[in-house]
Amino acid sequence: MRKPLLFLTFLCLPVAAQNSASFRFAVSGDSRNCGDIVMPAIAAGVLENQAQFYWHLGDFRAIYTFDEDLVPPATLRLTTKPLNIIEYETGAWPDFIAHQLAPFGTLPVFLSPGNHETIPPSTRDAYLQQFADWLATPAIRAQRLRDDPADHLLRTYYHWIDHGIDFIALDNASRDQFDAAQLKWVHAVIARDESDSEVRAIVVGMHAALPGSAGFAHSMSDSPQGEQSGRDLYRALLHAQEVSKKHVYVLASHSHFYMEDVYRTDVWKGHVLPGWIVGTAGAVRYRLPAGTTPGPKAMTDVYGYLTGAAAEDGTIDFTFHRLDYEEILRRDEGRHPEALIRWCYDHNKQ
Repeated sequence: MRKPLLFLTFLCLPVAAQNSASFRFAVSGDSRNCGDIVMPAIAAGVLENQAQFYWHLGDFRAIYTFDEDLVPPATLRLTTKPLNIIEYETGAWPDFIAHQLAPFGTLPVFLSPGNHETIPPSTRDAYLQQFADWLATPAIRAQRLRDDPADHLLRTYYHWIDHGIDFIALDNASRDQFDAAQLKWVHAVIARDESDSEVRAIVVGMHAALPGSAGFAHSMSDSPQGEQSGRDLYRALLHAQEVSKKHVYVLASHSHFYMEDVYRTDVWKGHVLPGWIVGTAGAVRYRLPAGTTPGPKAMTDVYGYLTGAAAEDGTIDFTFHRLDYEEILRRDEGRHPEALIRWCYDHNKQ
């Protein structure tokens, strides 16, 4: 009689207990324009999905112009406090921290820079200073010193290993990237992963997609340096996947839509890295690339985030979570006029 009782006891366990080996994380990017309205809803969903961390892939604020969640479109005729360009430029990143990162509470948040983080007057040095608390967390610092006990340099790129997965956060926020130093660093990281039996998966996150993606027109192919260095990285990751048999996944944003399987193109001719573009955190939404059939694997005019559920063998199941208007409105909790929330949902697009 004991075995049936044990079996019934297992069936009565909560789902979380049955799937205790599963490790969840969440990712999206591009929260300029309407991010102060969309990101609280993303944070709530990420927390409810019990993700272990959230990863933002860049473009926190527009910088080159006012974000609409700070200066609403004139057509709405909303009464707002005047904001001049100096006030905006000095307050844009603090606003991102206060209204887009704070909703995550104590959940770890990892950041990767986007091209709007390098639009003047923004610079990489300013980025390092403003976001040092997120770029030098105990997990990142400990991993850096494990790699090299003499390495005390704060960088815009880094990695950390968790649950047998190496998460590699890269910086391709400007056309001169990846530069020689970053390429040397990431090659060393991948080489260590390939020789480490405890690393079963590699997840690479960056702002712009690698060359040869379905989002070709808005990717690292936009510059000769990006094309060359991006292909170099792609081949290194392909070696880890095809030769060293690691599970490899590549995440990007930059294009403001959702798309999966983005490297299944004629460029790579069957040598495909699993890849996603998830630029759906509040930025003005782009049209899908020409020839793309809209559907569950390719969507625009949507807001949301991607979750990854990792198994012990390193396989990761990715799911896109789309936010509807009612969810965004409810999570805003009256901070913004309803007319502005409706504008962000219906009209924040090309």
